[in-house]
Amino acid sequence: MITIRQTSAAIERELLSSPLGFKGAYLTEVWQTIVRLEGASGASGTGLGVQSILWSDPGVFAKFSELHGNTIMHQLTRHAVQLIKEAPFGSPLELMEKLFPAAFEYGKKLLDDGLKPAFVLNALAPVDHAAWLLYAAERKLSSFDELLPEVVRQQLNSRHHALASVPLISYGMTETAIQELVEEGHFVLKVKLGYDPNQDGDPDKMLDWDKRRLSVVHRLARERECAYTHNGRIAYVLDANGRYDGRERLMRLFEHAERIGALDRILLFEEPFAPDCFEAVGDMPVRMAADESVHNERDALERLELGYSAIALQPAAKTMSVCLNIAKATLERGASCYCSDLTANPFMIEWSKNLASRLAPLPGMSVGILESNGAQNYVQWEKMRGYHPRFGASWTESANGLFRLDETFYAVSGGIFDRSEHYERAAAGR
Repeated sequence: MITIRQTSAAIERELLSSPLGFKGAYLTEVWQTIVRLEGASGASGTGLGVQSILWSDPGVFAKFSELHGNTIMHQLTRHAVQLIKEAPFGSPLELMEKLFPAAFEYGKKLLDDGLKPAFVLNALAPVDHAAWLLYAAERKLSSFDELLPEVVRQQLNSRHHALASVPLISYGMTETAIQELVEEGHFVLKVKLGYDPNQDGDPDKMLDWDKRRLSVVHRLARERECAYTHNGRIAYVLDANGRYDGRERLMRLFEHAERIGALDRILLFEEPFAPDCFEAVGDMPVRMAADESVHNERDALERLELGYSAIALQPAAKTMSVCLNIAKATLERGASCYCSDLTANPFMIEWSKNLASRLAPLPGMSVGILESNGAQNYVQWEKMRGYHPRFGASWTESANGLFRLDETFYAVSGGIFDRSEHYERAAAGR
């Protein structure tokens, strides 16, 4: 059993270059959380997280200021760090089983019982990350493959030479900026839908805006060829973040997509409805994916029963422990998984990249995919890149729409077991 003798937690507030629009609202900054756990043996692990209260609980974002909401999430992280001192664990998976219920109960007190599981998981992500790295240090593990639990290792047996680097087209992105993404070689584009143009909650106005947005993206991308999709064209991941109120309105969007010739370009439609909506989607004309509505294996199986055929994994948002459990349940039933990064910092991307590189490609793709939008959004992205202990390695950057993963990447697991001087100092309060 691993017993924790010392802990610390810190934050760094990173500004965004422009407001990041999704879920009907906008973020202006993303708090980076650093958690350090030291075991009784003297081994330690320093984990990272990125707070996104708009993604994890838009109700909290709407009720409180962005600053206040971030403060509440960090308070929940700090509480979890204290709880872990009283919870010896054999593995991070076991730790999360103990920690989540207690953290959820504390979160309900902070938020007057109005709390979504995703908010708690987002708060626990840096604790889980630190626990995995401490676990590796205790057992002298030096590769991601060794770190994977035996029960899921055989299902994560891909070894991609490259991953599609998927940028984000948020609400405020201009046509010029979208065109630049295409010119840079990106061949999977993630498009945020569900904008409230007049801030009056009118779902028909939202639908009209979404139609226009899809038309713009398709006009700019439709002629571009690529080598990594089966149809040789740029693919779209459409993300509604739960903003649609039912299948009838969603079908009207798909009818529009068919009229403009974009329907067969839609690789995935992600999270169409709110988590408490249980509409069947098996007869939809595109592959439907679940994200925020899935917090555990039970949720994954429930969505698969409704006809969803892909589940998003976000180690930076939902913890690696939960993602591995979800992946096991999903892949055992023949559905697909893929990775998103929640505007992760350059070092945290490697945590997600290790998982993404071992997932089978989505139908219609010849390589894996990893959403990575930090370079688009952080003011200090170049400075943050310097915090990566393997800064300058070819696989830390994307080029022509790809992260290329060579044998060095796999030999060092993207550097995830290395120590970042910057984050170690931050965790120590220096």
